[in-house]
This record gives sequence, structure tokens and C-alpha cells, in this order.
Amino acid sequence: MTSPTRIAIAGAQGRMGRAVAAAVEADPALALAARFDRPGATGEGIVDRDAALAASDVVIDFTTAAASAELAQACAIRGGPALVIGSTGFSDEELGQIAHAARRIAIIRAGNFSLGVNMLMGLVRQAAAALPAADYDIEVFEAHHRRKVDAPSGTALMLGEAAAQGRGVSLANVARRTRDGLTGPRPDGEIGFSVLRGGGIVGEHTVTFAAEDEILTLSHSARDRSLFARGAAAAAKWVAGRPPGEYDMQDVLGFARGA
Repeated sequence: MTSPTRIAIAGAQGRMGRAVAAAVEADPALALAARFDRPGATGEGIVDRDAALAASDVVIDFTTAAASAELAQACAIRGGPALVIGSTGFSDEELGQIAHAARRIAIIRAGNFSLGVNMLMGLVRQAAAALPAADYDIEVFEAHHRRKVDAPSGTALMLGEAAAQGRGVSLANVARRTRDGLTGPRPDGEIGFSVLRGGGIVGEHTVTFAAEDEILTLSHSARDRSLFARGAAAAAKWVAGRPPGEYDMQDVLGFARGA
């Protein structure tokens, strides 16, 4: 009988950390080996980071961009464990640190661990490829709870990237993150982002293709954080024992580079 994959949870005292712990404990193929949080954190079952890394095959991390980049480096120095990262809002420097760590360990990094969102990405890519940029304006709208610290969300940026890929352009060259004041007419091919922060919204994402005579809307609504926790648990099972490299949920689902 195969032994369960041993999981450590970073940010274990946070809302996502608790949701991930519940998902891991509900999966017989996984074992909750350790829980840790920021340096100096105490609480029932909380251990220090070094002990958690030594006890686990995979770490699941929904903390902050800076903490995730630093954790990736710490795992790489040890030669393991593998890492599942659900944090968002990374700087270029932090992404470089994660890419460097992925030379030594397997890392799954995704802006969203929902199956539905990853399916939505494929639909957005196809629609963007089929609908002419001169006729259809693309706007990505996202809404999250008031405690979210980055904007646009990682998922919104993933959807923007999917739209840009469908049109064969670089998102950096066509993205409009903000609008304020006298902005002038919207240029052809622009991919806009709109953001709402408030209350306890778990996650809403909508991609609109707006023409003069019709509007196509593709959307996804998250109702509970357990959705993302279950996806992260599935990712942890997939990444255990994988060769070093940086993967995403498209790989886990078999949509990219093979499963």
C-alpha cells in the first residue's frame, strides 16, 4: 500500500491555511504532517518552519508573495520538499527567485486552483482568437473581499494573459490597469481590468467581449474557499515526486505539457 503524501501547510493560522488543512485531512491519499506560520507564531500544533520542511513531501503555501518567494528558496537549499504556491501579487524579482528555486525542486504556482477557472481560461483564449480585436473590446472584471492586498487578482491577470495569447500579443503591451480622468477613446486591442474590493466576497471573475451590437460574457463565481483548498490538495498529490521545474494547474489537469 502506498504511503500518504506528507503535507505541510504554510500560513496555517490564516483562513486559507485552515481550509487547506481541512481538505488535506479529508483526503486519504494525504497526511497532514506539519503546520507552520510566520516566525515566532505559536498555537496548538504549530511548529517552526525547519521542522515542517523536514517532516513533509510537499508544502502548500497561501501566504504572501514575499513569504512564498523566500520559502521557495529555503526549500531549494534543502533540495525539497516540493511546493504548491497559491499566493499572488509577485514582483519580477520574486518571480525570478521562484524560477531559480524551481531548478532544484518541483513547484506548482497558480493564481487560482479552481477547475472551473482553469476551464474558463481556455474558453477566453478561444474567444479572443476568434473575435477580431478591432470589433470586440475585452474587459476583465474581478471582485474580492476587503482583506485582499493585491489588484488585479492573480486570476484576473491569468485571464488577461489567456486573452492576449488568443490574440497573439503580449499582455504587457495592451493591458490597461487603471482609468482616471480624461482618458480618451479606447484603443483597438486594449485588454482592460476593473476591480472591486469589499465585504467577504470570495472571488468573482468576468471576461466581457463588447462589440457595437453584442456583448459576450464569460464568468466564474467562487462560493467557498474550500474550492481552492481542494484544488491545492490535488496539486500536492500531482507534484509529489515530480522532477524540478515550475508547473501550474494546466499541467495538473493535463492541459499543458502532459499530465
